[in-house]
Amino acid sequence: TAGHRYHGVAITSRIMQEASLAGALRTGEERPVASGNAIRGSRVGAGPMGEAERGDTAPRFRISYWCANGHETKPSFSEEAGVQPPETWDCPRCGFPAGQDPDNPPTPPRNEPYKTHLAYVKERRSDADGEAILQEALESLRNRRIVF
Repeated sequence: TAGHRYHGVAITSRIMQEASLAGALRTGEERPVASGNAIRGSRVGAGPMGEAERGDTAPRFRISYWCANGHETKPSFSEEAGVQPPETWDCPRCGFPAGQDPDNPPTPPRNEPYKTHLAYVKERRSDADGEAILQEALESLRNRRIVF
């Protein structure tokens, strides 16, 4: 069927008639289209948003934490009875651990290099053990006449 293009999309004549956009497409004018959802960004049963509807916030306090790079972060904690803030906190900027003493922050963890499977095998087996296993595997293959 013969079609038209509207913003780069192929539209058949039937679709244009059904959508009643034929006049707008021919003249190039844009017509507003109702979305069908009059209350956008909300859900059924949602009430008004505001502090009065949610109640009072819990009392809070802030503690400063410093990392080895000198970054300061101040998370807030609830003032609940018997609850103590943590000794260390992860720095949101660099990921290092942060402590409450600015002059003596915790040391960053040491990154271990990636180990290959062979490195783990060499930790468990000596060279002599590896040579014995290799000879045993070669002998098994020779017996099956796969390797000469």
